[in-house]
Amino acid sequence: MPFTEAQVKSLDAKLDSKHVKTRQVQDSVLTYVEGWHVIAEANRIFGYDAWDRRTVSTNCVWSGMSNRQSAAAYTAKVRISVRAGPITITREGCGSGEAKAQTPGEAHELALKAAETDATKRALATFGNPFGLALYDRELSGVRNRKALERHGQAEERHAPWVLRSETGQPKRSFDTGEAFLQALKQAMSAAPTIELLFALWEHNVETVRALNRQHKGLRAPRSLDPQALVAHLKVCAVTFANPKTAPREEERLPKMPNLTASRGTPSTKIDKSVLTISEPKRIRSKEHLRFVAKQPCVICGRTPSHAHHVRYAQPRGLGLKVSDEFTVPLCAIHHTENHATGDERGWWKARKIDPLSIAKTLWQKTGGEGGAQYS
Repeated sequence: MPFTEAQVKSLDAKLDSKHVKTRQVQDSVLTYVEGWHVIAEANRIFGYDAWDRRTVSTNCVWSGMSNRQSAAAYTAKVRISVRAGPITITREGCGSGEAKAQTPGEAHELALKAAETDATKRALATFGNPFGLALYDRELSGVRNRKALERHGQAEERHAPWVLRSETGQPKRSFDTGEAFLQALKQAMSAAPTIELLFALWEHNVETVRALNRQHKGLRAPRSLDPQALVAHLKVCAVTFANPKTAPREEERLPKMPNLTASRGTPSTKIDKSVLTISEPKRIRSKEHLRFVAKQPCVICGRTPSHAHHVRYAQPRGLGLKVSDEFTVPLCAIHHTENHATGDERGWWKARKIDPLSIAKTLWQKTGGEGGAQYS
């Protein structure tokens, strides 16, 4: 056996939850171990002079400006060599990193370091739980005291600041409580001067509403924090623009607003969509088309594999509803994450001089939406 008994015992041990960090990314909570801790564990288990790290290759996949700052994205491959007795065990890992800074040099340096750290963690993770291997298991069975980790993740989401964005996607105000955020969004929707700005306001805040919806379901928040009621409010505001005379007054409709999260047979209130100037858009779902799009190279950098990215401004978005699958384009993991992180998707595409809707139309014509199901 190349490793000593003590080393094997350390590699088989569970990962202590106090070393696990969490962060919110779109609709998911990601768990990770920090780079410095992984290197410290390698020194502790293997010995300071018994292992080496070498960067095999690096590649700058994108650089440019983002929100008036220099930005860059890198990929890297790192090789880890561990000397165990008379043999040397070699593992490799690939990672990516992106960063923003005031100067191009600083942005490239930070992105490159992030990519090398990510690759190092992936390579070392193959040795065992102390390096983060346990986090690849959804049940986290290799994490000690994982219930404390789950409570910590819920607490982070519960106390996250809630940012209200304007119709252009720029941060407008932040609130300490979800209730204050929902009330402010509701008032902003009521004050929207046009139906276009109403839907733009909804589009730029729907991700935050979804986060509140998850909290409402998982943490049993009071009815005043029910974000689903905003869906009904959005429809009523849209009806107001279509036909102000037929739209119900605020005091008439609020007591009758249904709790859309209930599933106890209570009949839901329907809005007469025939009075809308803009009819309800059709949303088509086609797994075959999404798989086809994901097989195409990234439209930004040409890398594969890709993700099927839904162009969010192609249709008005609803709670829990993506735009139709016909409005999808291939993006690599790095550019897909970057796109979702921006508050102005139109500006993001415009800065790259790319029309995603024309690309999506071409891809849709190639498959014809094979196997798709259509609904409103």
